[in-house]
Amino acid sequence: MVVFAGQGDARRSMSLLWRAEQPERRTGPGPRPGLSVDAIVTAAIAVADEEGMAALSMRAVGERLGRTAMALYTYVPGKSELLDLMYDAVHAELPTEYDGTDDWRTGLTRWARDTLEFHLRHPWVLLVSQARPVLGPHAYAGLDTLVRLLAATGLEARALRRLAGTLTHFVRGCAGTVAEARQAAAETGESDEAWWFARSALLSEVAPDFADRYPGLAAMETGSAPPRPDEGAVPYLEREARETFEAGLGVLLDGIGTAVRRAGASGT
Repeated sequence: MVVFAGQGDARRSMSLLWRAEQPERRTGPGPRPGLSVDAIVTAAIAVADEEGMAALSMRAVGERLGRTAMALYTYVPGKSELLDLMYDAVHAELPTEYDGTDDWRTGLTRWARDTLEFHLRHPWVLLVSQARPVLGPHAYAGLDTLVRLLAATGLEARALRRLAGTLTHFVRGCAGTVAEARQAAAETGESDEAWWFARSALLSEVAPDFADRYPGLAAMETGSAPPRPDEGAVPYLEREARETFEAGLGVLLDGIGTAVRRAGASGT
């Protein structure tokens, strides 16, 4: 499921994101006092966090607030604009400063780990396509933080732009794998360990020539055993994804270090 942001009225959505627009307050019949854009957004985030993106609707948000869906439209034009506001609002959780970091590598490592955990707190954010980003203040603040951390490398602006995209896609990809692992276990009632153990045990039976057919994979797996059904407090796939995240992050940062040294050697 992919959700595209920015599908509502552009002017209304941008005005609400940047708080350039304030909804009119009715003095006669209408919404009861206490309802606000912020209250609606907070309730919508709670729905998405607890029940997933598929459960999000104006009606569901209204019910959480003890109001009808129609009462919300005085403040937010519709679900599309609400999604933009939700996405931007949760990004306010991300740190915008990393004081005390000794170098760019330390800062980027902390940023990547913080961003991974942020997406796991709000996995629905991963369903919002990056093809058409939400152009809100908190989303921009998060991107600005990453760019400033990268700027400490001394690399030129074009390189920073590409590296920001690479790191963002990497972290989101790893977070997506962990989120899907959690979702799979919850929805199927079967743990990662049980799923893998059952199928790995059958693989040698249905494909006895596996090592000959896939020598690269066989060599990589030499000495490792399939996960046992009762192995570990952290689910198997989540553990694998987190280890991949740390290993991959290290390689990416090593690559940035190489680019920094080359730029220094060439005097650019």
